[in-house]
Amino acid sequence: MTTPDYYPLTMNALINACNQRSNREPVMDLDEDDVRQALHGLEDKQLAGRARSADGRVAKYEHWLGEAFNFSRAETALMCLLLLRGPQTPGELRGRTERLYEFAEIGDVSAGLQKLMERDPALVAVLPRQAGARESRYAHLLSGPVESIPVFTAGASASQSPAATPEQEERIAQLEATVTQLKSDLEDLKKRLDDLLG
Repeated sequence: MTTPDYYPLTMNALINACNQRSNREPVMDLDEDDVRQALHGLEDKQLAGRARSADGRVAKYEHWLGEAFNFSRAETALMCLLLLRGPQTPGELRGRTERLYEFAEIGDVSAGLQKLMERDPALVAVLPRQAGARESRYAHLLSGPVESIPVFTAGASASQSPAATPEQEERIAQLEATVTQLKSDLEDLKKRLDDLLG
C-alpha cells in the first residue's frame, strides 16, 4: 500500500524488505533460503505466494491476507504495524499507521482492535498493562499466544532481572574497575589542581 510501484516483490526485494533495519521489531538478518522456506510455509497456508498478475520474466511474490481474512483497510493497517513493530498502544498505532490508513481519532483504533479481537479465532490480544504504563499494549496472535512483553526498568529488583551470562559478568567487572580507576584519577587531578591554585 505504501510502495505500489515496487509491489509485488522480487526475491531480492523481499529479502531486503525482510532485513530492513528501521521500524522493525525484531530486526532480522535472513538469507534467501530462510525467505524461500517462509514463503513455502505461507503458500501452504494460502497467505502468500507467487504473484498472480506478474508478467513472468522474474518471479514476484505477494501476500494474500486480504483474501484469507477479508480485512478492511483499517484492519490491514493495524495488522501490518503489529507484525512489523510488535506490541503497541492504540496511540502508537494511530501515529504510525498514517501512510496505510488515517484514523480520525483514537476511538477508531480501539474499535479496529476490538474487531480483530472478536474474530474467531482472535487475531489480536490486549496484553497486561506494564507497571508504570498509562496504556495497555496490543499484540497480534498470528504467531501464537502472547502473554506479555519484557520491560526492564531502572527500578526493577535484582530478582526480576535476567541472569547475566559469564561474559556479561566479566564485562561488568571490567567496567566497575575502570570506573574505580577513573574516580581515583579524578581525585588525584583535583588534588593537584588545588595545590597549583592554593
